[in-house]
Amino acid sequence: MARNFTEREKENIRKKLLEACKQNWTQYGYKKTNVDELCRQAGISKGAFYLFFESKEALFCEVLCLVQEEICKSASDIIERHKNKYGIAEALKLIYREYDRNNFLYDSDSTDYIILMNKLSEEQVKKIESSNEKCRQLFLQQPYLKSEVTPDLILSVIYSLIMNIKNKDILPYAHMETFDFMADHLIDDLYK
Repeated sequence: MARNFTEREKENIRKKLLEACKQNWTQYGYKKTNVDELCRQAGISKGAFYLFFESKEALFCEVLCLVQEEICKSASDIIERHKNKYGIAEALKLIYREYDRNNFLYDSDSTDYIILMNKLSEEQVKKIESSNEKCRQLFLQQPYLKSEVTPDLILSVIYSLIMNIKNKDILPYAHMETFDFMADHLIDDLYK
């Protein structure tokens, strides 16, 4: 029988589970991350896990959405501070660095990620899609910027730029500096 937790304990355990999931997902992937290890890291029994999340997939869905929302918020803050196209470039740099720290954000064509997505409920998939859409809108709904190209091209260029992270290990030059250079120079062709 699972013991009763105080509200503070519940909040702390939930944070520990989310952080452990994020770290393990980044290091081992979805399939090799197991609930037993996450529970050990959070200091709870496996039975207690289900007081916090209905399934392993529910936890992973929440981690993915939380990370995306944190990145989106940080990028939005940068754009708000620098209300010009160069603020967009700085936000892109932040996003790229977060993707570098959290490889599960860009590994969406891996077998591991596909297995996870196939196990998610329709509601969870919609939650992830909604989170993705909020981030995309950052680059389209800035009233002080005028685009030089269509919104679809802006999103395609930004997506292509960020997804270059998949090539980071084969580039002949440091991938962060390469990304920064591309972001700084492409931004002039995307926005006025």
